[in-house]
Amino acid sequence: MDKTEGGVLAGIPENALKLTLTRSTIKMQHSPTWRVDKLNTVHDLVVCLSGSGSYIMDDAAYTLTPGDAMLIPAGSRFVGWHASGEAYTGVAQHFTLDLFGKHDLLSQMEYNRTVRFSRWQILEPVVRYYHAIAPASSTTLLQHHLFMFILIEFLEDAFIAWKTQTAAAMGGAEGISLAIMLAAAQITADPLDDDIADRVVAAAPYNPDYFKREFRRQIGWTPKKFQEFKRMERAMNLLASGKAVIETAALVGYSDVYYFSRMFKRHIGTSPSGYKLAMKESQEGKFPRGEEDGQIIYPLVERVE
Repeated sequence: MDKTEGGVLAGIPENALKLTLTRSTIKMQHSPTWRVDKLNTVHDLVVCLSGSGSYIMDDAAYTLTPGDAMLIPAGSRFVGWHASGEAYTGVAQHFTLDLFGKHDLLSQMEYNRTVRFSRWQILEPVVRYYHAIAPASSTTLLQHHLFMFILIEFLEDAFIAWKTQTAAAMGGAEGISLAIMLAAAQITADPLDDDIADRVVAAAPYNPDYFKREFRRQIGWTPKKFQEFKRMERAMNLLASGKAVIETAALVGYSDVYYFSRMFKRHIGTSPSGYKLAMKESQEGKFPRGEEDGQIIYPLVERVE
């Protein structure tokens, strides 16, 4: 899946997440004598820029080389040492990532502890810049935004599955809200899976009818309608990239292009060809009357000139 079209966190509103950098960035420059044995009370993301480092965490061994990253969860004891060759350099950032200001987001996920960044060619200059601008103490707004980008890239590559049992354990309004947000994130990540809406409802630790009612109340759509809309968002990206209407319909799972066009207009408010024209005009700096600031809100409404 193209990361520009969705992802692990795509269904979670940005204002639902709170990232905190709990200390200044560690600008790693480790010599052959470097060795560490510690336990962090917060999460720690380590990214290797040169050389290599070896680690043991939870009885598992890991080695990082350039382009590799490792997430050390809060409360995990680890041992690290210089592996071989040139100096082991990179960045290590301590952080917390809370959902709704109360729940650790990473505890809601199953993920690989280490990854090789799939887009390292793009990410490496960002990490090197992050390393270069890190002050000796405190953190900056620019660091905050850059680190969120790096962290999201890590989670996209490391993600395995969402957990559902924690929502049930919370109970009450917090539990159902968390379960709905995670279900929406799952649907957003894979809207072309015909069964995804049914699966997230079945997996939720709540009565299915109650969960669907609460999902509609909080999200504004039933799970199936939300999936349809996310398919149309995927179609919007494809159309904006220059794909033909018939090709776009097939790519988002519709064999009948006429049915696809009806569904697209129902959700977006204009036909696929009309949307392509609107995107072309917006790229040329033209916007519908009243939307000169470029903030187009979907579904579009019919205008009477």
